[in-house]
Amino acid sequence: MFHYKDKKINFDDVLIYPKPSRYNSRKEINLDTKITFPKSRLSWEGVPIMASNMDHVGTFSMGMQLQKFRICNAVSKFYTKDEWVIAIKNGLNMDFNFLTFGLDEIKIIDSYISYISSKTNYMPKYIVFDVPNGYIKKFKDVIKETRRAFPKLGIIAGNVVTPEGVKSLIDAGSDGVKVGIGSGNVCNTTNVTGIGYPQLSAVIECSKEAKKQNSFLVSDGGIRSSADIIKAFAGGAGFVMLGSMFSGHEEGGGPITKIDNKKFRKLYGMSSTEAMNKHYGKVAEYRASEGESILVEDKGTIINTVNQILGGIRSACTYIDAKNIGEIENKSDFILV
Repeated sequence: MFHYKDKKINFDDVLIYPKPSRYNSRKEINLDTKITFPKSRLSWEGVPIMASNMDHVGTFSMGMQLQKFRICNAVSKFYTKDEWVIAIKNGLNMDFNFLTFGLDEIKIIDSYISYISSKTNYMPKYIVFDVPNGYIKKFKDVIKETRRAFPKLGIIAGNVVTPEGVKSLIDAGSDGVKVGIGSGNVCNTTNVTGIGYPQLSAVIECSKEAKKQNSFLVSDGGIRSSADIIKAFAGGAGFVMLGSMFSGHEEGGGPITKIDNKKFRKLYGMSSTEAMNKHYGKVAEYRASEGESILVEDKGTIINTVNQILGGIRSACTYIDAKNIGEIENKSDFILV
């Protein structure tokens, strides 16, 4: 049975064509963007790119560097409360570094928030709920309970890939919704389960529902270049989350492996055998690994990668007459290739 008979698209299936522009230089482009969290009534401002909460990506060291660019970081959920306190006292800015929790961690949210605020005099504003399957009933119940307990807390929750999924998480109390299943570069869910959705189509279709709800999307997965980031914004994403693009950097802290005089760092999906063995001691008998583990050539500091990405976004804006990221969607027209 075919539910959707029209062809769905990924980032590689399209280009954005240029048009006359008022902007003569990339220096004229302002990448700062204001995003409203409708349920909590918070207003976030910065460059709406987000580091993924993966091992060796969503680290405190990564956050320290990214906050200099006003880019945010979904921090790995495996840091302790005391490690958070130390990082904040060392300059970690929680306007750009978000607490991350999984499905079974609702009982510790209050303790993390209370402990951090009591030790640092800073009340965390934003959290990210990250689960592989955002369609299960328990997840919506967790969001509802968290929203009741913390009405002023900014909540981003996912993952889903359909407008119905977006609506259900917003109705449960989420400010924004993370979109993407099976599209990550080290995600093997589609090969293991047959479940997934081409990422650009998911973003385009889900963004329409998010706008109806005065909400926003985080495009999570499938980004391999700054061109893909721009296409995600053009498709209607509010934030774009990066995992593999932010992997392999010294700020991620992954161990170095040398092969033929080249340095490599490990990248693995958080549903991989490696991640489950590291954090839970084993792969549970009822589970299958849905992530891969690969070596990524060492990229040095994240600063160089960020500058390349931001330069690419500025350049794209000059091609389509967009003065900022917020205008990319309305100023972009896709062509199939």
